[in-house]
Amino acid sequence: MTDSHGHLSVRDRTRDDLYKLISSGEGLTRPDLVDLTGMSRSTINNAIGRLLVDGRIVESDAEAKGRGSGSGRPATKLVAVASGAPVGAIDFGHNHIRVAVGDSLGRPFGERSIEVDVDLRAQQSMRIAADLLRELREEHSLESLSTVVAGIPGPLDRYSGLVKSPTILSGWVELAPAAELQALIDVPVRVENDAVLGAYGELHRGAGKQHADFLYVKASHGIGASVIIDRQPYRGANGLAGEIGHTNLPGRTESCRCGNRGCLEAVVSVQQVHEQIRHTHPGSELASIDLANGDDVTGRILNEAGRTLGGVLATLCDLLNPSAVVIGGELGQAGSRFIDGIAASIERYSQPATAAAVTVVCAELGIRAELIGALEMATVAARR
Repeated sequence: MTDSHGHLSVRDRTRDDLYKLISSGEGLTRPDLVDLTGMSRSTINNAIGRLLVDGRIVESDAEAKGRGSGSGRPATKLVAVASGAPVGAIDFGHNHIRVAVGDSLGRPFGERSIEVDVDLRAQQSMRIAADLLRELREEHSLESLSTVVAGIPGPLDRYSGLVKSPTILSGWVELAPAAELQALIDVPVRVENDAVLGAYGELHRGAGKQHADFLYVKASHGIGASVIIDRQPYRGANGLAGEIGHTNLPGRTESCRCGNRGCLEAVVSVQQVHEQIRHTHPGSELASIDLANGDDVTGRILNEAGRTLGGVLATLCDLLNPSAVVIGGELGQAGSRFIDGIAASIERYSQPATAAAVTVVCAELGIRAELIGALEMATVAARR
């Protein structure tokens, strides 16, 4: 209910806040909500009762506790009910395309992926994405989607909708991918930088849920970042914020696709790390090497790569004072030695009080963060 100025009442706002929490979780209990919000049990129970009556949530039995854990009845889980049209998501990486469909709350129920050279094959990549999405719709008997959100691994002008960098995604320059995709799939499409979507996914369903201000870094074939401030993505004046991959590293001479030498992503990218590991393991297939729990040489390579990335992130931590740095992309899943290297450089080079406030963690959603973020953002766009 709203007042004469159209403002929600305190009770309605409480119900909406709890509904959002329940929607972003994997089944929360009433005690979980008390712990997460600090609200009293009576306030939680009153709001949950109304949500149940309205049909916005349902209760399901929680798993029983093991023997010796108490004789009380386990608390029931609260699950949000999806009532709107399904949504779609596309994640364009430099070397892959992933698509998904999800319910109106952003929960995925179908995914497809394929490896392809996205950078140089813009039109073909968009057609492939449209075909994969159509196959998912047919597989799940979906007549239509309300919205699709797509992520691309490069700078996108927020006002014109055009891809602007002539050296990143060179085959996409001056294209408007939202308009191109919308023509292919006949559904409203929104396009974002992929790191923004990765941060959005972690904010709502991953490692960023407990952090209002954090830095998300996608460490993959490129190095991109997104800043979350007060639980909202910061995109910059033209939507180009976060292009840290081309930060110059003094003393490094590796050639970068942007035309410069010594760029961060020319030194610390998944290709460069893999090349070093291959060089130090002659005769071994990369797939046979356990990056997360491998030998000491692999560990040193990953740790040094993390320290190099952390040196750049230390400056950003001093500037932004985040409570967390969340590392996504393939390198984010490479194990603790990469993460430890990042944390060591932040501790070494950031101002001590800033460094003490930062925790460095890998993305909980892994390489699916961008796809999950796209689904989550699609649900918001569909409600507008």
